Amino acid sequence: MTRFLLALVLTASLAGCGFHLRNKLMLPADTAAVKVVSTAPYSELAKLLRRGLQSSGAQIAESDDTAKAAQLQVLSERWGDLPIAIDAQGRAQEYSLRYAVIFKFLREDGSELVPQQVIELSRDYVSPPTDATGTTTEREILADELRREMSASIMRRIDSVVRAEMEGRIPVKPATPDSLPVEPAVPPAAPATPIPGH
Repeated sequence: MTRFLLALVLTASLAGCGFHLRNKLMLPADTAAVKVVSTAPYSELAKLLRRGLQSSGAQIAESDDTAKAAQLQVLSERWGDLPIAIDAQGRAQEYSLRYAVIFKFLREDGSELVPQQVIELSRDYVSPPTDATGTTTEREILADELRREMSASIMRRIDSVVRAEMEGRIPVKPATPDSLPVEPAVPPAAPATPIPGH
């Protein structure tokens, strides 16, 4: 009975944090293996991504493997604490923890499957100026939660792009000034000729 209640609480807490069980990750049929490449290869996010890809059915290529493989590239991870509330003495007592990641996904031939993009997540936490220890613990818990959510968000982005491509609904890239079509010059209209009798 205790195990059942524990499992129920765990499931409810995961659902409340935005995590949901999903089907197998959709990858292109010709994808033999995926390599996770990160500026910080031993970061927790890189580990979570490898674990998530593997549990979704993808074959993971080791970082030192020279064989061709698709690449999930984590180009940047940024953290920041933004004060959002202050006390009567002007000291920050509530913060917003921000986490931003830039990534892209390349096919085995080096072409882009998921173009470079950024995902930003945030969580608010209270930081009483007199309780630094409790604040550090809460921030670490939130940081772990944000990493897990970031990993899930990146997986969802990859999955949605691959499914759209397979269904012929490939997202259109925003046009740049150089790629905008040039409209042909239209000569000025000739003045209208009055019709006799009108």
